[in-house]
Amino acid sequence: MNRTSKDITVLVTGGTGFIAQHCILALLNLGYRVRTTVRSLTREAQVRAQLKTGGAEPGDRLSFVAADLGSDEGWHEATAGCAYVMHGASPTPTGQQTSEDDWIRPAVQGNLRVLRAARDARVQRVVLTSAFGAICAGHAPMKRPFNETDWSDLTSQNVWPYQKSKTLSERAAWDFVAREGRGLQLSVINPVTVVGPVLGADYSHSIRLIRGMLDGQLGNPRINSGFVDVRDLADLHVRAMTHEAASGERFIAIAGESMWLADVALLLKARMGPAGRRVSTRVLPNWLVRLGALRDPALRGSLPLLGRNLNATGQKAMSLLGWSPRPREEAIVATAQSLVRLGLLRETRSQ
Repeated sequence: MNRTSKDITVLVTGGTGFIAQHCILALLNLGYRVRTTVRSLTREAQVRAQLKTGGAEPGDRLSFVAADLGSDEGWHEATAGCAYVMHGASPTPTGQQTSEDDWIRPAVQGNLRVLRAARDARVQRVVLTSAFGAICAGHAPMKRPFNETDWSDLTSQNVWPYQKSKTLSERAAWDFVAREGRGLQLSVINPVTVVGPVLGADYSHSIRLIRGMLDGQLGNPRINSGFVDVRDLADLHVRAMTHEAASGERFIAIAGESMWLADVALLLKARMGPAGRRVSTRVLPNWLVRLGALRDPALRGSLPLLGRNLNATGQKAMSLLGWSPRPREEAIVATAQSLVRLGLLRETRSQ
């Protein structure tokens, strides 16, 4: 007899994460039982509160397991009885990393730790959240949009440690499944900049891009980026989890064409009314950004991106999985509206 979604448990790693929480919401809305990992069970109340902001109060349909990507402890319990795993927990830019190894080792070892546990628990498929950084870095200017056949060129000097970690950890995942997977299926999603409604003050680094504009940053580097709404990204995770054709495939998650940051600022200025009054539409000259990077290590990773068109195509996900993301403009404005609604902008935070 075929199982229905209410009989299926899905593990979502890193339950405090922005993408993970929207994946949990999507799964709960479809009737699945969800288990999620957190580094400490003291975070359960926070996660449940943020899911409530997203409209879900799952009760015992959501369970928690303490597990850290740096240790084997907890992963057997986390994967036991799960049909699928959505794995996106990974190091992100925090400013605390001091060497490439601080980025690469936990990303690679974390992926392998989850994949081993999933294989041993006889999980059917793992959906891995990689990044566009595993695709776009280190290339000469492209005349076509990036697609899923592209991999970041790690021989280039212009590869940020974060992008290198994403590239090596994704490659390690594919190699593991090919050599040691014993039938474990893998699908990989490579999202561009992820925006959309935040659920609380703990959100991803990509949201800071929008918040910085609304908070009145001095201007915008000449940087180009694709955007995708986190709700559509969660939908793509579910499609990659369940669609037969998704096994063994990568999918770029992007809505429409990429945008220059100055155009994002213009959009916010036009659409956000009083909340957009601090937004600067000024384009910062490259020399000024390079000068700022001498003092601010967080800016250094953006230097190789100056003036580069990073357009990509999400056509594969649309044609193969029937994915249909909302327009990029709607995703960006929804991000800003949620920051206003939750009082997370500088003006409201200081009140």
